[in-house]
Amino acid sequence: MSTNDPLVIGGHQFESRFILGSGKYSYELIDSAVNHAKAEIITMALRRTSVAEENILNFIPQGTTILPNTSGCTNAEEAIRMARIARELSGSDFIKLEVIPDKQYLMPDNYETLKTTEVLAKEGFIVMPYVLADFNIAKQLVDAGAAAVMPLGAPIGTNKGLSNKDLIQILVDEIDLPIIVDAGIGRPSQAAEAMEMGVDAIMANTAMATAGDIPLMAEAFHLAIEAGRKAYLAKPGRVLTKKAAPSSPLAGVSLG
Repeated sequence: MSTNDPLVIGGHQFESRFILGSGKYSYELIDSAVNHAKAEIITMALRRTSVAEENILNFIPQGTTILPNTSGCTNAEEAIRMARIARELSGSDFIKLEVIPDKQYLMPDNYETLKTTEVLAKEGFIVMPYVLADFNIAKQLVDAGAAAVMPLGAPIGTNKGLSNKDLIQILVDEIDLPIIVDAGIGRPSQAAEAMEMGVDAIMANTAMATAGDIPLMAEAFHLAIEAGRKAYLAKPGRVLTKKAAPSSPLAGVSLG
């Protein structure tokens, strides 16, 4: 994206609107995300820093913003503790909240996420909560001090796309924070569709990690996100629900 149209999260500006979720991380995935998808933010699970030879920090290029997450937490108490530890290890005030007690469908607990946001925002964290797309909880997250709202597009890892499109659109229209679609985006076309809606950024992981050609898919996501954002800013033309309209004037043309 042009620097005239930055993504702003918690007072920090980013040129890229693609965020890499690194749950299925590998050197190839991270390298492709940075060099082909142009990612400037990469998530980091605390467990990825516990073993030296698997430390994700060894793979993330210098200058990339680290977004620790609270993956594996099932309630507010666990998430708050993990966020504090993650900040000590990473040196980053950013935190992506994941509070997921459900192990079958991996649905976030909006109530526990809100409680966690209230505590961490007061402690100076740049809180980016992962939630079900719910207008009321989104408003409460704004009041609690969240820096963004991250609704899932579809269940984690499914690559199904925008199953919650109408609910996400309400957040885009009504919430005065960056709306970042997190989870479920499986194709560049789906990323472009979300960006055309006015979504501020896309987080993806599985779509790239499971692709046959990771660098090529990363480039495709970069182009799709950029195209979708430009289309949104251009204000797409009207849609006719009845009949048709000629693309060229018919005045003075004989059809006989």
